[in-house]
Amino acid sequence: MNPDVKKLALRAINYGLYLLTATNGTDYAAGGTNWLSQASFEPPLVMAGVKADSGAAALIGETGKFAVNVLAADQLDIGKAFFRSTTVEGTIINGQEYEPAPVTGAPLILATPYWFECQVTDTIERGDHTVFVAEVVNAGVRDSESTPLLLRDTGMNYGG
Repeated sequence: MNPDVKKLALRAINYGLYLLTATNGTDYAAGGTNWLSQASFEPPLVMAGVKADSGAAALIGETGKFAVNVLAADQLDIGKAFFRSTTVEGTIINGQEYEPAPVTGAPLILATPYWFECQVTDTIERGDHTVFVAEVVNAGVRDSESTPLLLRDTGMNYGG
C-alpha cells in the first residue's frame, strides 16, 4: 500500500472537532478530539478514539465516563486551548468556564453549544488509540442555531 495514498484517502473521512472531558473527582482531563461517531440509535451509542497514552484515556478507563463538548464553527480558538496539558483552577479548565455534568461529573464547557455525557460499555485497546464505545446518558443544547466546527475547516489534519 502506498502510504501517501493511504493518508490522503483516510483524511477524506469527515470529522468534527470536539472537547472530550473526564474526571474522577480529583484529576481532570480535557482534550481536543475528532475521532468520534454515533454508532447506534437504540441504545444511543457513540465511539470515541482516544490516544492510548493520554490522561483522558487513563481517566476514562478508570471511571468509565466522559463528556463531549461540541465546538461551534467560530470556536477554533477555544478548541486550540485544549491541545495542551489540562489545567484546572476553580471552575476554569484550560481557560474556559465549566460546570460538572449532571450524571458523570465530567466538565461541561459553558461556551460550547452542544454537549453529551457518556457511560462506557465497551473498550477496544488496539493500536495507538483506545476506542471507547459508550452510551449517551444525558445531553444538552445551549444554542441550537450553532453550526458545529469541522476539522477540515480548521486547516488542521489528524488522520491517515
